[in-house]
Formats: sequence, structure tokens, C-alpha cells
Amino acid sequence: MTWKELLSSRKVKTEPTPAREETALESLASFLCILVVWMFVIGYTFQNFVIPSASMASTLLVGDHVVVDRASLSPHGALATLLPYRDLKHSEPVVFFRPAPNAAGEHEILVKRVIGLPGDRIHLRNGVLYRNGAAQQEPYVSPSAPADYNPYNDDFPAIPASTSRGVTAEWALELPTHIEGDDLVIPPDMYFMMGDNRHNSLDGRYWGLVPRANLIGRPLFIYWSFKMSDEEMYRTEPAQRVADTLHTALHIFDETRWSRTFHKIN
Repeated sequence: MTWKELLSSRKVKTEPTPAREETALESLASFLCILVVWMFVIGYTFQNFVIPSASMASTLLVGDHVVVDRASLSPHGALATLLPYRDLKHSEPVVFFRPAPNAAGEHEILVKRVIGLPGDRIHLRNGVLYRNGAAQQEPYVSPSAPADYNPYNDDFPAIPASTSRGVTAEWALELPTHIEGDDLVIPPDMYFMMGDNRHNSLDGRYWGLVPRANLIGRPLFIYWSFKMSDEEMYRTEPAQRVADTLHTALHIFDETRWSRTFHKIN
């Protein structure tokens, strides 16, 4: 008998271990683990946000539902090596808390485009943005007609803020302290934001600079877009909200903007 035959004859045949059903406690533990991971992803990494106004048209429309990346704008800390933190860049859209409260005393969540980073010198002339002395090409800005000209909007900050309707009292007092020559100079840890729909956007020209702490995240893509008006977004009466919800349910197929589904935001 060869060595291979001898070793083969000594092998012990074993029966396969039968599969064991997961207990109720193990199922609960698995579910809770998945729930914790999901809550972390939603709570600390991504967030959904619905566009409430036309200030970013046509990049973002009223009724666009977007996914916002919160991780990359979080404060630097122990997880900096694990999460893709990076600073803001010129011209990218960003979601943030409005620095000045609205008429109801609330700090609204807004989405605008980054126009000025710390140290930048900003001004507009006849609607053209100049950053650090150079005129900027902004293909994302909605076109305007001569009739849309507004001295405060289009020649910012040449016109005193106190003379323009809609400017907060705090910003009217603060703005002159940041002006050097013709320019608004962005201080450290502050950002200047403006909407793409420049003539229909109450943006940084009206309420001021956005602190670093107010930043929430970057909008990544539109996961659903439904035709809505500004008025519908701001309705608060229970009966109106119920009517709007019913309208959405009845027209979810014919009033969904299907061409905007999974549209990347630039």
C-alpha cells in the first residue's frame, strides 16, 4: 500500500453541519446594527433638502429634492483621515444656515453659490462679477434684460445698503466696515454667497457674510423633482398642507420632472 492510499484510508468522514436558523435575538441585533449604520449615514454624512425658492434657477428649481453631502464640510477633527474633508471652492453651490434670522426669527436653511472666499475682493459692475480684479465668466447665472437693472444688485457694493429695500439693518451697518476702495473684502472664516437668479435672489448682498460654522454641506444631485410654486413651499396652514399633499399624490406621475431625476448639481 502506498503512502497516499494509507493516508486516504485513515481520513475520517464527517457529516456536514446543518444550517441553524437565526434566533429572534440575533435578528434584532442585526436589525439594530443596520439601523445604527443607516442613522449615521443619514445624520452625519448625507441629508435630503427641498429647494423652496427660485433664487438658484435654472440650476435648481422650486420642488427639486436634493441629496446633500454633509461630511466633506464638517469641522476638522479625529475623523479627518477617514472622511473626505475639503475647503470650499469658488462657484460651487453650498447649503447653509442663513446668518441673519428671517422675519419669523428663524435661521433658514438656504442654498446659494460660493462667490467669495476669505481674502477675496468682490464687486459687481452692470451685473458682471469681478473677483480680485478679474471679470468672471458665470455660465450658470440666469440671463437678464436691461429692464432688470437694479443699482444695488448690479453695482454692489457701490450703492449704500441702507438705501435698498430688503437689506437687514445689521448688514447695512456692517457692510461699510468690509469695503476697501470699490471692493467688498471677505474676512477670515467668512464666505460671500449669491444666487444664480441674480435679480430674484435675496442673498449675501442683503443679509451679509456666512460664517464657517453655518455651512451644512454640498448638494450632490437631484433625486426627485416635482412641479411646485414658491407659494406652495411656504404654506403653513394644516388644511393647505393636506391639500398640497393630496395634489402631489394624485399628480406624482404627470407633474414629476423626470428629466431632472438623478441630475448632478454643478
